Amino acid sequence: MSKKILLQLDVDSHPSSFDSVVAVDAGVDHLFRYPNVEASGVESLVHGAMFTRGGDDLANTAIFIGGNDVRAAEELFAAVQSAFFGPVRVSVMLDASGCNTTAAAAVASLTKHVSLAESTSVVLGGTGPVGRRVAHLLARQGAHVILASRSLDRAETACREIASTLGSSSAGKPRLEAAAPETPEAKMQVLSRADTIVACGAAGVELLSSSELNALENLRVAIDLNAVPPAGIGGIEAFDKAKRLRGDDEHSPLVYGPIGVGGLKMRTHKAAIAQLFQTNDAVLDADQIYELTLEQLS
Repeated sequence: MSKKILLQLDVDSHPSSFDSVVAVDAGVDHLFRYPNVEASGVESLVHGAMFTRGGDDLANTAIFIGGNDVRAAEELFAAVQSAFFGPVRVSVMLDASGCNTTAAAAVASLTKHVSLAESTSVVLGGTGPVGRRVAHLLARQGAHVILASRSLDRAETACREIASTLGSSSAGKPRLEAAAPETPEAKMQVLSRADTIVACGAAGVELLSSSELNALENLRVAIDLNAVPPAGIGGIEAFDKAKRLRGDDEHSPLVYGPIGVGGLKMRTHKAAIAQLFQTNDAVLDADQIYELTLEQLS
C-alpha cells in the first residue's frame, strides 16, 4: 500500500508547527510543508499531488490548508478545489488558525448541556474567523444567534453572509441577530437574553468581566476560547471544563476555558486528518468537521 502523503499548504512564511505535529500524530507517513502559498500559484502543487497517483491510490494523498490569515486561506481552499479535474482529485481540509476545529469543539461542547434549537446564544467577537464559524454552526442547529461586535455594520454584514451560506442546511430559517452595544447597560441587556455565551474575541482582550458574568441569571453555559491572558471572560480559567461557576451552586452556569475545549478540538483535528485518507474526494470545512466532532463526543 502506498504511503500516506499530506501536503501542508500554509499562507504564512513558516508553516504551523502545531499543524505539522498533529498531522504526524494522526498517522501521516510523509508531510510536505509549503510556506507562503498563494491562491494564484497553487495549481501546480495540486496537479503534482493528483497526477502522480491514480485510481484508489489517490486516496493516499491529501491537502491541509492552514495559516494565520484565515481570509487568505479560504481563497486558497477555493483555488485548490478549482484545480481538480472531476474525479481526479484528492481530499482537502481547511483549518487555518484552528478556526474550524475550535469552533466545532465549542459548539459540540454546548450540545452536552443545552438543546441548541431551543437556545439563545450570544457570540462575543462574532465577526472574527472563529466567531463567524461558531455563529454559523449554532444557527445551522436552529439556535437563535446574537452575533456581537464593536461595529454594528460588521456584525450585520457577518449575519447576512452567514445566512447566505446556510440555505436549507439549517434547522428552519436561520435566526441571526446583530448587536453592537455601546454602553455597559446595553451589553447586559443583550447578554441577559442568553442561555449560552461563546467568547471568540482577539487574544488578550476581556469581553465580559467576572462581575458581569455572575450577574447573568438565565445563563446556562459560557465558553471562553481566548488562551492569552487576560481571559476573554473574567472568572473562567483556561483549564475549566463543565465546571460550575460558583462552586457547589447547582444553579450557576457551567463554564469552559480554552484548554477545557482543547481536548475535544485535538481529537477532532486528528480524526479529520485520518478521514482525509479514507477517500480521495473529502472536502472538510466547518460543517463536515463539526459532524466529526460530534462523533468524538460519543
